[in-house]
Amino acid sequence: MPRGSRKVSTDKRVVIISGGSRGLGQALVQDRLDAGDIVATFSRSSSGFIDEMRSADPQGERFHWEPIEGTDLDGVRTFGMNVMRRYKRIDALINNAGVGLEGLLTMTSERDIHLALTLNLESVIVLTRTCLKAMIAARHGSIINISSVNALRGHKGLTVYSATKAALLGFTRSLASEVGPQGVTVNAIAPGFFESDMVGHLTDAQRARIIRRTPMRAMCTTQDIVDSARFLLSTRAITGQTLSVDGGFSC
Repeated sequence: MPRGSRKVSTDKRVVIISGGSRGLGQALVQDRLDAGDIVATFSRSSSGFIDEMRSADPQGERFHWEPIEGTDLDGVRTFGMNVMRRYKRIDALINNAGVGLEGLLTMTSERDIHLALTLNLESVIVLTRTCLKAMIAARHGSIINISSVNALRGHKGLTVYSATKAALLGFTRSLASEVGPQGVTVNAIAPGFFESDMVGHLTDAQRARIIRRTPMRAMCTTQDIVDSARFLLSTRAITGQTLSVDGGFSC
């Protein structure tokens, strides 16, 4: 067996999840590990969760992590290739990594615009393109792009962020048409406001206003989104779709 490779049981999926060190990414990684899958993830820096997972699996039999900045497109591409070399297959990809960006468009710097476009869109395209080669060769695979309710409903001060997340929906639909004949499904999840770093700055009044505008009268949870991803990974009949997980906020 070549150095650095791992023999993978055919009943275990190899799942790549970008941005898996904390928050939603961490929850997605944990869910896939609990399901018996092999998980590979990257993030800009480690975390207590990453350290714990690596300590529990020092040989990387079921968990692999690399320190990569999402704006490093060469690094993102190399990560996907490394996973393929290591485990000889890629069965699923969840494009989770992203960055929030708030501010009126006229007050937003070109540097911040470039950062959001690179991390939220371009890196997704690069990683997906890399992983697709393995999926098409195997004639099966699942891709999930984590978008946002802001791609479906306009909000003041989120112009650039909304543009990047809306672009993911067009990317999802077009790619689903391209790779469906090769047995690959491509879907998106558009979460509403949920407890995460991106809403940690909201005041109580802002939270109350969001809840009043939500038919279910509650923010969704991280687990709601994890459950939705689990469902999309389990079905072969759904592709090119956007699943809104927002308690009805986008109605």
